[in-house]
Amino acid sequence: MGVARTLLLRGLSLAAVVLVVLVLVVVILGATGYSDRLLKALVNEQMRTIRQQLVERIRDPAELEKAVAEQRRALEAFLGLDRPWYERLPQDVLRVLTFDLGEARSVSTAEGSKKIKDIIAERLPRTVLLFTTALLINFLIGLSVGVMLATRVGSLLDRVVSYFAAISYALPSWWTGILLILLLSFYAGLLPPGGMYSNPPPPGGLARFLDLVQHAILPILTLVIVGAGPLIYVARTITLNVAQEDHVAFARAKGLAERLVRYRHILRVAAPPIVTQLILGLVGSITGAITTEIVFRWPGMGQLYFQAINPPDEALIIALTFVYTLLYAAARFVLEVLYLVLDPRVRY
Repeated sequence: MGVARTLLLRGLSLAAVVLVVLVLVVVILGATGYSDRLLKALVNEQMRTIRQQLVERIRDPAELEKAVAEQRRALEAFLGLDRPWYERLPQDVLRVLTFDLGEARSVSTAEGSKKIKDIIAERLPRTVLLFTTALLINFLIGLSVGVMLATRVGSLLDRVVSYFAAISYALPSWWTGILLILLLSFYAGLLPPGGMYSNPPPPGGLARFLDLVQHAILPILTLVIVGAGPLIYVARTITLNVAQEDHVAFARAKGLAERLVRYRHILRVAAPPIVTQLILGLVGSITGAITTEIVFRWPGMGQLYFQAINPPDEALIIALTFVYTLLYAAARFVLEVLYLVLDPRVRY
């Protein structure tokens, strides 16, 4: 009962985090006047088109201005500009909390749907394909190399990999991506410079899949280069601290094989913080990266967020914030469960 009660309280606190984040988004969009400004800009843009249509039918200037004013009032009422922000935006939050994400104004799917849930459903697998694949590769490299280095502190390999980790951490992903595009695409001609498919894309089947893989290699390679170093260094530091504890020395004194010492007595104890890096990294990978996706013209979640803020799309911003926060809360709850499994001391 103690474990169940702890998990229940943690789940309720994370649900409260989701609600608080949405309230803060509403306050920022509304109290700063940002919401009203972007809606008024949208009204002005649409009124230009409406005025041009009315000019073709109405010749009297007075009647024209009256018709334009009526159209403007109707459009402002439709968008909620006739009400204050603290009455308009909470309705959007309530819809989002019930997973009625609404419709986007400036973004649509390839089939033309403006429903936000359809847009996210289209973009999310693309980001998972790119960033989650790169993260899993980085995690495997970081874990295997980091644990190995923790048992060879001060060796030549340890120093070389430590320098690589520092350089990898300092490399911006967008700069690395541009450099690899120049080297491997324009100069060597080995890989396409960007996009998901060739233009025109293959008709389907295996040829289309291989074309997708070919376009994904360069951005994945970029993310592996800039992400492997930090994960190696984190895994090395964590396992090194554990390797210096007394229970590891006692295991070696008993004559256990180094492989058993490494994975049973070092890696298992160091697992919780390493798993934390992996789970939170997975959530971050699902959200994508704006600069990387723009450099490679990859239509994923990162580019979707850029499209949501430029030009601003109020409903899409709130929906994406909700989705990201919900993913983070779910990841935190998964970590709470994993901590209980990996480290029995947490139960007490």
